[in-house]
Amino acid sequence: MSEGAGPQLSTKEPVVLMSDFDYAVDFAMIAAALHAAPTPTKTADDIVAYVRQQLDADHGSITVIGSRKRLETIAPTDRLAEQLDREQYKLREGPCYDSSWRAQTLTSTNLADDERWPRWAARASALGVVSLLAVELTTVDDQRLGSINSYWTRSRDITPDDAAFMSIFARHAALALAQAWNEDGLNVALDGRKLIGQAQGILMERYDLDEARAFEVLRRYSQDHNIKLRDVAAYLMATRQLPISGDLQP
Repeated sequence: MSEGAGPQLSTKEPVVLMSDFDYAVDFAMIAAALHAAPTPTKTADDIVAYVRQQLDADHGSITVIGSRKRLETIAPTDRLAEQLDREQYKLREGPCYDSSWRAQTLTSTNLADDERWPRWAARASALGVVSLLAVELTTVDDQRLGSINSYWTRSRDITPDDAAFMSIFARHAALALAQAWNEDGLNVALDGRKLIGQAQGILMERYDLDEARAFEVLRRYSQDHNIKLRDVAAYLMATRQLPISGDLQP
């Protein structure tokens, strides 16, 4: 499933836990495949697709703790998965809501009779959901990232083997996601530094400024007009002039 070189996540055969050695090898290969994904979006898509296939789930998604501590859904398999998650965020109850905030693994084989989330369970049952599994996404230093969510439109008994598999897989998935996000942020930062450097070069050549003075011009313009420094640099690169009032929105 992953693009480019590196191990591929197979979604054709379930994980077979034959021994401790096989168990470790299986997850080492899974981890390598997840880390090989070229973007955070691809990493998340691979995680959901793999879990869905391994557990034969009908719907799946990932809940992440986003900016300002708000829960958000990424990599949903379809609109229903996104709706099931969104209802939980709105009601402030449900398996992925609790799993994300409390770092718990939560299951239900018959949601219609589950009293833990009465309002959400009623809505989910009306949408045809019968069983579910939400597994916490936490890194090795116990940083909470969210949860992996699986939904079934039929009764699904979550076995101890299922729980054991998901517990370990979720830890690998959390590490892969955290790394992908960090690398993506680093790439953005590096791209921004390169862009700012190029904009400095334009100012240095045009106005006979040294490097420090050119950066100060960009920084002061950014602050005075409440525009991100990277956006000022990008505008300068595209137009060969600093933006005037109204050209860029803060």
